[in-house]
Amino acid sequence: QVQLVESGGGLVQPGGSLRLSCAASRKTLYDHAIGWFRQAPGKEREGLSCISSSDGSTYYTDSVKGRFTISRDIAKNTVYLQMTSLKPEDAAVYYCATLMICSSDSYYDTDNYEHWGQGTQVTVSS
Repeated sequence: QVQLVESGGGLVQPGGSLRLSCAASRKTLYDHAIGWFRQAPGKEREGLSCISSSDGSTYYTDSVKGRFTISRDIAKNTVYLQMTSLKPEDAAVYYCATLMICSSDSYYDTDNYEHWGQGTQVTVSS
């Protein structure tokens, strides 16, 4: 059974940084790519990034490219999303989820994802 648990959300000032964690059940990262999404109130869920299970390749949506970095620690079964230069429009609930293939064509589509975490709230405000 694949389980994902996000953590690390909170309140941060504009321009600040946060690191989100996605703890996966044992060996999930060997077989599954992981992606990060966010959903703000009244908006659709937005795909942000994914990291491949095979070679660690990464993809980002334009709105976070250069500010967010996805990484993984296979030994800890954890994927991270380092977020810097945060803006008020980055405020949302952030989710991680599994997908079979991480690519530029797959990361943004929720239909490609199977298992989801419960989400962690990120608030960006002064």
